[in-house]
Amino acid sequence: MTKQNHTPLDLTRVTLQVLWIGILIAATFWIVRPFLLPLIWAVMIVVATWPFMLKVEVWLWRKRALAVAAMTVIMLLLFIVPFSLAIVAIIENADGIADWVKSFQTQALPTLPGWLSGIPILGPKLSAAWESIRTGPEGLSARLAPYAGQLLKWFLSQAGSVGLIAVQFLLTVIISAIFYATGEKASAGVISFARRLGGERGEEVAVLAAKTVRGVALGVVGTALIQSLLGGIGLTVTGVPAAPILTAVMFILCIAQLGPGFVLIPAVIWLYWSGQTVWGTVLLVLTIFVGTIDNILRPVLIRKGADLPLLLIFAGVIGGLVSFGIIGLFIGPVVLSITYRLLGLWVNDADTKPAQEPEKE
Repeated sequence: MTKQNHTPLDLTRVTLQVLWIGILIAATFWIVRPFLLPLIWAVMIVVATWPFMLKVEVWLWRKRALAVAAMTVIMLLLFIVPFSLAIVAIIENADGIADWVKSFQTQALPTLPGWLSGIPILGPKLSAAWESIRTGPEGLSARLAPYAGQLLKWFLSQAGSVGLIAVQFLLTVIISAIFYATGEKASAGVISFARRLGGERGEEVAVLAAKTVRGVALGVVGTALIQSLLGGIGLTVTGVPAAPILTAVMFILCIAQLGPGFVLIPAVIWLYWSGQTVWGTVLLVLTIFVGTIDNILRPVLIRKGADLPLLLIFAGVIGGLVSFGIIGLFIGPVVLSITYRLLGLWVNDADTKPAQEPEKE
């Protein structure tokens, strides 16, 4: 028998080491906190669009600098330009919007279409409520007009917040350009870190997370693009003014998961109010269709990018959105997919582990 030498545990030294590491982590987080949200968005965008960037690089004579410049311009055209145009258009037309709302006081609202009033159970109640609003002593115009000025003042007071959002967009674009230029090094670093934590399974989980982010991006952007295009076609066909600008606003709202209803519903009201009942009904039907199609389309598109159960993706998207906001659209499915895959590997390992032979007496 050989004696094993045990080194006594220096509890004070270990405690100080852990405390110092915790202080470093907290200080690092505090320093990068202003850049955390643009950094997360940049990682999501680069991971989602990396295959496309490689194709652009091939098209541009395999010049990484040209590919990075092209991707940066594309991001600016898709996000910064529509966002800026929408904000500028609303601010420039603030007085016109106020006058339009105040004009409700001098113009009567139309009656509801006959088919809408004839809906069983709901139709008569809806018609009675609308008539009380239309002809009552405090009609819709009288109720909305006092709030027109307050709404515009509130919007203009948010100019600072709008400017902050624009700065975050620009930071996201800059960080994304850096990641595009050094994508291979960043990917190798992440895989090395994941392998250091979990071996081969850690690397597999890192790849799964990248595929999930790519799938979510495909679902979110693809759904927003389809919704905004269908809504824009509806606005153009029904003759709603400024359809291109409203389409850009719809795309931004759909990316932010607010939906196209904030644009389409006021457009439907405007058509009915201006006496265009037929076109208002057409746009109303299209609004219902466009506003609900994302519940089916988004999970299906996400599943095309990541081979995961549809229920898991749906729960991740909805739960992440409720818990973390817009960025939760990516965080939720990634967390659930990693948990699902790790749990599956653990269960499979338990099933495939060979049974131990009974000991011989």
